[in-house]
Amino acid sequence: MNRVIAGPFNRVEGDLEVSLDIEDGIIERAEVTTTLYRGFEQMLAGRPGLDALVIAPRICGICSVSQSIAAASALRNLAGGRAAPNGYIAANLAHAAENIADHLTHFYLFFMPDFARDEYRGRSWFDGVVSRFKAVSGGGSAQFLPMRKRLLEVMGVIAGKWPHSLAFQPGGTTRAIDVGERVQLLTLLGEFQVFLEQALYGASLDTILSLETEEELTAYAEAGTADFCQFLRLADDLSLAELGKGPGRLLSFGAYHTADGSLLPSGVFLADGTLTALDVGGISEDVAHSWFLPSGDRPWNSETVPSAEKERAYSWAKAPRLGKMPAEAGAVARLAVAGHPLIRALIARTGATSVRTRIVARLIETALLVHSMRGWLRELRLKDEFCRHFALPDTATGSGLVEAARGALGHWVSIRDDRIERYQIIAPTTWNFSPRDADGVPGPLESALAGLDTGGLGAKSAALQHVIRSFDPCMVCTAH
Repeated sequence: MNRVIAGPFNRVEGDLEVSLDIEDGIIERAEVTTTLYRGFEQMLAGRPGLDALVIAPRICGICSVSQSIAAASALRNLAGGRAAPNGYIAANLAHAAENIADHLTHFYLFFMPDFARDEYRGRSWFDGVVSRFKAVSGGGSAQFLPMRKRLLEVMGVIAGKWPHSLAFQPGGTTRAIDVGERVQLLTLLGEFQVFLEQALYGASLDTILSLETEEELTAYAEAGTADFCQFLRLADDLSLAELGKGPGRLLSFGAYHTADGSLLPSGVFLADGTLTALDVGGISEDVAHSWFLPSGDRPWNSETVPSAEKERAYSWAKAPRLGKMPAEAGAVARLAVAGHPLIRALIARTGATSVRTRIVARLIETALLVHSMRGWLRELRLKDEFCRHFALPDTATGSGLVEAARGALGHWVSIRDDRIERYQIIAPTTWNFSPRDADGVPGPLESALAGLDTGGLGAKSAALQHVIRSFDPCMVCTAH
């Protein structure tokens, strides 16, 4: 058996290595290593509570709104209050815009360029993919990037800047939107919708949102030439529905919250079709193979104490578990928990998530979010307040559970004598790229890589890249 190291990976936010034990071209065991230590949880300890709104978003430059909203939610919940109704809506608009940008950046810049590798030369779709998706020279990225810039202008209107805005507060958002700015935002969304319908989908948003069965998805792919159709055809040719199978447990914290609910619900979906309520109390963090000393096993009572010389450890990520078991997070989890018929049908077909299903879920969710954003803009009551005053208690604990583009993001904060006593974060890639736990159970990516046929290419295998990138890793969040 040969051990090889895959990494460091390009086109990934942060540093990632994967150790692979390979026998006759088959991966027998994978160990996913988060190589960077950053210490944000320690930076926050001892500071005033509101400092979390400044420091936590700087964990990441591509999902800072998610971090901001998680921090604001945690502080709001420990204070036992509610934000202004307009504040929830404005925050959801900014959050959705960021998540859409992440989904499509992943598709055009991180994921699809791997299909333009020489390994696939000779496939019927190869020349078209090279023309559209090859890194730097592909026409897809040249068309997408100006539209991404326009989409992120939503943040300029709502939050003043992106990333790392202070507009997101426990009481809502600090900047009111006027009539002209609502028209501006509707215009931006209209332009972006044209790009989606012409370039990505080759069909209306309503058509994409109406897809409910695999037969309908196949018919859509065969009839079109747009980017989503190209992916679906090559995915079928390469059997990506059978590649990179997840652990069978999908977790969602619920997404785009208001005072009374959320657009997408929280819950846990099992690949056998079982849906259960989310038990936040069942979330734990295992450090058996992490470079951290043991402390409390729950995020609200644990601390982050690094131990770089720890035996048997191989990652700077902890191992989050739900009911002592690993769980996969992401768009596929959100839509499965929400009962989306197509996503559940794709999972039922193979008995697990896969490379193909994860990409389909992101692109379906993109259409859903653009549709929802137009509705949210019309719900704004422009004469009402966007932010309520909040006073934090001297001593309290709370959590902020949201959904970043890559999945479930949780902030747990404890305040004592007006100072942060402890602050713990579990990021989406911490769930998906976790190391083994004390029982030797691998995290979702580690299990998805086991059994993968590298075709004798080892760490250079395109299939290896597809599985890893299908989870859309953000390692700087993992190494917070």
